[in-house]
Amino acid sequence: MIPGLGQKGEKRAEKYLINNGYKILERNFRCRFGEIDIIASKDGCTVFVEVKTRKNSAYGKGFESVDARKQQKLIMTAQAFFQGRAETAARFDVISIDNDSVTHIQNAFGM
Repeated sequence: MIPGLGQKGEKRAEKYLINNGYKILERNFRCRFGEIDIIASKDGCTVFVEVKTRKNSAYGKGFESVDARKQQKLIMTAQAFFQGRAETAARFDVISIDNDSVTHIQNAFGM
């Protein structure tokens, strides 16, 4: 992977979210189960966002790499995020940045 490519993708995803009315709550939330790239909110819903960035399509689109194992890690990490916090409606989104195109898949998978 190109150094910094993931960070650039996350910055681009963050800007995209802000421009679409989301409030960024936290970046790179980590716990023993894993990491969530961006935690945002919109319309009273907490949105856990996984960002996948690809410079080319040699390995497919970014969103294709969010498999069942990765989804389970994200779910457990989101549950850890809510520990000690007021739980709200929540969903999992994937933002795939492939070359210069941004694909935002809302409610990509559920708990």
